[in-house]
Amino acid sequence: MKRFGIKVDKQYFNFASAHFLLFPDGTREELHGHNYQVSVEIYGPLEEGDVVLNFIPFKPLVKRCCDELDHHLILPRDSTWLRIIEHEREVEVWHLEDRFIFPKRDVRILPILNTSSERLAEYLATEIRARVKSDMGYTIHTIKVSVQESPGQAAVCEMDADA
Repeated sequence: MKRFGIKVDKQYFNFASAHFLLFPDGTREELHGHNYQVSVEIYGPLEEGDVVLNFIPFKPLVKRCCDELDHHLILPRDSTWLRIIEHEREVEVWHLEDRFIFPKRDVRILPILNTSSERLAEYLATEIRARVKSDMGYTIHTIKVSVQESPGQAAVCEMDADA
């Protein structure tokens, strides 16, 4: 069996974001940040020109996904431990007795359960997969996204095209 794919691992696939991890017992980490580094692997059929996809438009697509998270607080929309209220100019966040108010322009609320590196990898894999299909028209069999939160420490999400 042959399988073809591409891997992009550029230094500029990065984002600096703040977050706090929510633990199973409902407690949370202190608010802090990481300088995340992203790499992407895509597997699919060879298209015209014997390529899985064209690197030239693909690299800016991945960079846009990273840039949308850069210099923002990331919040998990689907967490059962948070109550997030969006106001006109602010985002109000309740966690147990803690209340946070952030400027709306500084916040990204993502459709994930937690802000772990694993869930960030899942979010990026979902976004990149959808944009490759809609913006580039390529078929993907499998996508694998790695999100490194510090050197030598990364989480990975791999999903099939129909996941």
